This record gives sequence, structure tokens and C-alpha cells, in this order.
Amino acid sequence: MTDAPFAVHLHLDAGDIIGESLVWDERTDRLLWVDIAGRRIHRLDPASGAHDIWPTPDFVAAIGLCTDGRAIVSLRKSVALWDYGSEFRHLADIEPDLPDNRINDCAVAPDGSFWVGTMQNTVDEDGKAMPLTRSSGMLHRVDAGGNVTRLSDDMFCATNTLVWTRRGFVTSDTGLNETYLYDMAQDGRSIRNRRPLHAPLDRGIPDGSCLDDEGYIWQARTGGGGCVVRLSPDGEVDRYVETPCQSATSCVFGGPRRDTLYITSTQYGLGDEHLANHPEEGALFAANPGFTGPPAFRFEI
Repeated sequence: MTDAPFAVHLHLDAGDIIGESLVWDERTDRLLWVDIAGRRIHRLDPASGAHDIWPTPDFVAAIGLCTDGRAIVSLRKSVALWDYGSEFRHLADIEPDLPDNRINDCAVAPDGSFWVGTMQNTVDEDGKAMPLTRSSGMLHRVDAGGNVTRLSDDMFCATNTLVWTRRGFVTSDTGLNETYLYDMAQDGRSIRNRRPLHAPLDRGIPDGSCLDDEGYIWQARTGGGGCVVRLSPDGEVDRYVETPCQSATSCVFGGPRRDTLYITSTQYGLGDEHLANHPEEGALFAANPGFTGPPAFRFEI
């Protein structure tokens, strides 16, 4: 295991309740992410500091890029297309028969579809934490026609980490502190043969992830992990990157050369005394780790 020879610094005092779903738009050189419980979407130009914030009509779980320049956005129970400040155009409903579930992590897949992970809702209307008591989460695939297909029969406490590696599809269950490897069907529309990618780590629990150009996984460790871990495609720990925040939530490589690692964080579940002493919780952080990342996949529309 290698120690990280670089520092993570505060880039923007975003004040997010649950910052998540970082994505870099290489067409505009802008960084996008969401604040789930804060019900808002961020867009940042790191070069100029220009920072747009848009409110959302409900909890917002994730954001991705579309081929036509719009964004695809997941709200509490639905997926919508969105043109930065316009109305959210409904595309698909997710698990309408499970009202106590909500959407969690999502990502655009290599084939241009949108993969959606769900979980039991653990955020009340005021953005406060509620207990996680069951494994009711699933993984679904949404196409441009709004068709929703379940990807496997497996259940999750809380779906997170959606990345596609040379070995297959990698996802995690935050509630169980497990990260899994799946085999992909040739048509990309289903997954099978779930098995652990590695033994559970003792630094927090898994949250959002990204890949670098060497095919390694960078996984934010929430739940007090205070780090991002770099994992080989075989699940070996390469290094831990210490973060100023207690719980990192997602990460992505951005910047004109895609060599800056951006990291979101959360205030979720932290007490008032801790937040008073640690105002950096909920901020956006950045580092230059000496690696680059690939461009984001785009939703085919």
C-alpha cells in the first residue's frame, strides 16, 4: 500500500447537507454535483469561481450528462431531463410500488443508459437522519425511452459506487460495508454473479466512486472514514487519501486535464457540537494526486 504524497484542501465552502454525485463536464469545464437533503444542484467553474445553485422540487440524488448538452437528474422517486435552470422533464418513475424507498446513487453507463440504485429512505422532510432498518434497495437501468429494467435480483441496504471496470461492474452496499464485483451481460442490460471485490475495509463505509485512467477505483469512505481509498481492479488497497472532512461522499477527476480530484462531503448525522467545531463538513475539497481520469459517459438522448 502506498501513502498519498499530496494534500487535500478545501476548495469551496459549499455548506452541503449531503453533497453527492460529482461529475465533470469536459465540454464546458464545469463541475456538477448535488446536495440531496439541501434539494439543490451546484455548477462550478473552478477557473473563474463562478458558482450556480439551482433548487430542486424534491430530494435530488444524482446528476449525469446527456449527449445533447442537457443533464439527467434523479429525484426522490423519478428520473428527469433538465436544461440547467429549466423545468425538470419527467422521464421515468422508479419503484412506484415502494413508497418508502428513494433513489440514491446513479451513474450513466458505457452504453448510454442511466443506472439507478435505490434504498430505504433515511432522510426526513427536514433533511434529518432516520434509521436504516432493512435491505430494500435495488439496481435499475433507464433508457432514453423512459423504460425501466431491473438489473439483478439482488437486494441492498444502500446502493452506492457505480463504476465499470475491465473486470466488470462494481457497486457497493453502504449499509453492509461491502463492495461487489458483477459480471456484465454482453448487451449491458443485466448483471450477475455478485461477489465481494475485497474484504470489508475498516475505514468508514463505501460511498460514491470514480475511476482513473489506469482503471483503479477511487472510493469515498463515509461514516467517519475521513478518506478516499484507491483500489486496484482486483480490489487491493493502493493508498488512502486523508480528507479534512469526517465523511467523504463522492469524488471525480476534473479540470482541463482531468488531473484534479474533487471530493464532496456531508453534515448528515453529525451533531451540532461537532459541526460548530468543524465548519468544513459539507464542503467541496480538491487535490492533485498525480493521476488523471476518463471523461464522463453521456446519456444517449
